[in-house]
Amino acid sequence: MIRTVEILEIAKSEGKVLVDDLAQRFGVTTQTIRRDLADLAETGKLERVHGGAVMPSGVVNLDYIQRQELNAAGKARIGRACAAHVPENASIFVNIGTTNEAVSRELLSHKNLLIVTNSLNSANILSANPDCDIIVAGGNLRRSDGGLLGNLTTQVVDLFKFDLAIISCAGIDEEGDLLEFDLQEVHATKAILRQAKSTFVVADQTKIGRTAPGRIGNLASVTKVFTDAPLPLPINDLCSESETEMIVC
Repeated sequence: MIRTVEILEIAKSEGKVLVDDLAQRFGVTTQTIRRDLADLAETGKLERVHGGAVMPSGVVNLDYIQRQELNAAGKARIGRACAAHVPENASIFVNIGTTNEAVSRELLSHKNLLIVTNSLNSANILSANPDCDIIVAGGNLRRSDGGLLGNLTTQVVDLFKFDLAIISCAGIDEEGDLLEFDLQEVHATKAILRQAKSTFVVADQTKIGRTAPGRIGNLASVTKVFTDAPLPLPINDLCSESETEMIVC
């Protein structure tokens, strides 16, 4: 069926499809779209989530170029909103991720920041800000995305007490758990969370409902979460109960 092929192409370009949006786009009922998504999920081409479907998670992340292109506009909105909540005269950790690269671009006009990062990409972006001191947390280079990981990374993290950590992740499940594919990245991000007074999580809509094998922590323990679409009710309730502030861009 041509419609399911088009739905799959939309999911590949945007990372996520929503039942209501697809029904409006194709001029069919929501029940028809749900059947289409069920068929695509049955063949493993999509993974059903609350209100729609996402690209299947598996045990390996998308490659870096795909992640750069995926929902770039949404990540840019998240970057602007997150940066607007970052105070000047602060010490910050920015971890690996294309959404955090969007945040880094929006920090170029901030003053008197000490930023530690284990992302060579974010470090290169932030180097254009003359009022920002940058420390790169060394480690083993993950060539696919410029991430630095391993024992040396966590040793550098443990030297600091950050005012704020800005972290991204590969997925957030319906229990509010922050998930990642690379277990070395899980260890690094856990260390970052331990050393931060406050934590911002940046996650675009393609991450919501997505699964990965490694668990970093839970939204209940973070300060703010920035995303570009309303959160599913279970996650919304969790954030409300734990007083985690939700900012939908």
